[in-house]
Amino acid sequence: MKELSSIPLKKAIMPNFFSYLCAKEKVNMTMKAKKILFITQEMTPYVPDSELAAMGRELPQEIQEKGREIRTFMPKWGNINERRNQLHEVIRLSGMNLIIDDTDHPLIIKVASIQAARMQVYFIDNDDYFLKRLMALDENGNEYEDNSERAIFYARGVLETVKKLRWVPDVIHCQGWMSALVPLYVKTAYKEEPSFRDSKIVYSMSSEGLKQSMGTNFGNCITFRDVNASVLKDFSPEVTYDELNKLAINYSDGLTVPDTDKFQAFAEYAQSKQIPVLENVSAADADAFADFYDKVWSQGKSED
Repeated sequence: MKELSSIPLKKAIMPNFFSYLCAKEKVNMTMKAKKILFITQEMTPYVPDSELAAMGRELPQEIQEKGREIRTFMPKWGNINERRNQLHEVIRLSGMNLIIDDTDHPLIIKVASIQAARMQVYFIDNDDYFLKRLMALDENGNEYEDNSERAIFYARGVLETVKKLRWVPDVIHCQGWMSALVPLYVKTAYKEEPSFRDSKIVYSMSSEGLKQSMGTNFGNCITFRDVNASVLKDFSPEVTYDELNKLAINYSDGLTVPDTDKFQAFAEYAQSKQIPVLENVSAADADAFADFYDKVWSQGKSED
């Protein structure tokens, strides 16, 4: 014989319990950023150690060890020893020409592995911008006049390569000035591309910046698809380094700064635009970065 008194109890409790479990599991599955694309400026052991190079090396490994899927890119600076670091060209990804200011620049993709970390690194290369040339500064300590063009080539080169890889990142983490134009291009020229239309962007500022402006021809150089000089209308004619960072913030979904005091103005600028900021972080703060990726990824996503 049925215990009639027990039926209402099951109806009252069990659906709510299972609904809670299902909702909790759904949130965990949909709100966690599982694929992280790292677009870094520097990385040890390929270039000399620095704050940014340490982050470029350690953070992707830490995030990968937390069970996230990663891809990592950096420029193939001229001071990188290809033989010692065992770089080799990826023919199937190379060969495209990127047009900057009406000039064709061949895109060359190289790859190397950091065996201890089980991590693969993709390098963006081009003879005009990187061959026999150092990083931001030349042998005499002077900034290269075309650093802004190098940043444009790097940003577009990474995005075109990710498209060819048919990989869809949840979060794109841009580190340093060399990656500062990635947010602009992702949110405009590449916004309808399957690889990027749902991606969220985190931009990390660094103490290692530029002193020179982007130059009077910057507006012509960034032109691509629906991107043109109009995106610079709020900035000075030559676009200063600080304005380049603000341009990156304008198109980002999250900002990280290594030192709140030094970067207070930029943190406040981001917060004024309702962009979340992760402050006082370094390569050692992988847990904080992972949580921040999830926070940024979940913005605007329904939990229903």
